[in-house]
Amino acid sequence: MLEKLRDLPGRISSFIADVKSEMKKVTWPSKKEVYGTTIVVIVAVFFFGFYLFFVDSILQVVINRIFRIFL
Repeated sequence: MLEKLRDLPGRISSFIADVKSEMKKVTWPSKKEVYGTTIVVIVAVFFFGFYLFFVDSILQVVINRIFRIFL
């Protein structure tokens, strides 16, 4: 247990060095790519939101009619 505590600063510095090394390998998207994908996400969110709203509305009507028949 004490050995692990003594080695902790070395492990932390090794971890930080590994993180720096990996961050140099990252290819960041351009501003145009970020803008384009953001627009796609926003459009998809609205599309699925409206779709789920309409499906929920239809199911609500169907279930209410079923309850009126049996209750």
